[in-house]
Amino acid sequence: MPTVLLAGASGDLGERIATALVARGATVRALTRSGASVAKTAHLESLGLQVVAADYADAPALRAAATGADVVVSALAGLRPVVLDAQTQLLTAAVSAGVPRFIPSDYSADYRRLPAGTNRNLELRREFMTRLDTAPLQATSVLVGAFADMLTGQAPLVLFGRGRVLYWHDADQPLDFTTKDDAAAFTAEAALDPTTPRFLEVAGSTVSSRDLARTMTELTGEPYKPQYAGGIGFLRTIARVGKLASRDRTALYPAWQGMQYFDTMFSGDGTLQAVDNDRYGVRHWTSAAEVLAAR
Repeated sequence: MPTVLLAGASGDLGERIATALVARGATVRALTRSGASVAKTAHLESLGLQVVAADYADAPALRAAATGADVVVSALAGLRPVVLDAQTQLLTAAVSAGVPRFIPSDYSADYRRLPAGTNRNLELRREFMTRLDTAPLQATSVLVGAFADMLTGQAPLVLFGRGRVLYWHDADQPLDFTTKDDAAAFTAEAALDPTTPRFLEVAGSTVSSRDLARTMTELTGEPYKPQYAGGIGFLRTIARVGKLASRDRTALYPAWQGMQYFDTMFSGDGTLQAVDNDRYGVRHWTSAAEVLAAR
């Protein structure tokens, strides 16, 4: 089985990817920064990972960590210093070490068609794409839409107990959702597949706000209805105002960034185009309805 160098293994999605890779028999090296705590190292080792320490600014150490790997998988999360700077250093090390394949930390909606200025986090991924596409190795991005787990958490789309599901512009706009576990499992399969194309797209569910309202009505027995929250222009305006008023530009998911994600979804700019769920065989994908039912 291939050897995988995994960056970001201690993060939420990264740990799920690590677990999925180990379950499939891969040898997984978890890249940590030097000076990582004993508890963190012990936890990663308990998952069956080989822990290798290297700072991203230490090119020789990073190259040594990548040497012998068949693929580098990034699950790094952050803003420009991470998504661009650290990932570029990781990419440089992979090329220098002769690693043939690289999977960047995308796991998102399709950022390729986004208008400039409409989604800061995804535009950083698009900027890294331009660097990755000039590198002499095989790159594969995994696009999953939005994480379905957020329907019951961070994304205030379903107004529980209030009988409403928000929408902007169009209550019937298709929205792509994939759970983190499903995204991690598919990424593990892709990491072990040397024939992957440049982009792979998967979605556990593609549903609209109207569909979600119907699902909530069926689950709760209470009437849920789509609630118009404004047009795309309004959404972009409040996101822009929120960004200008924000004092903390280092937060990964401030409220205005959440508005930008809704823009990406409800405008259709980030909608997946060629879903390939069955690439590794027919399997069960956790639906948005199952996520809501488990709440």
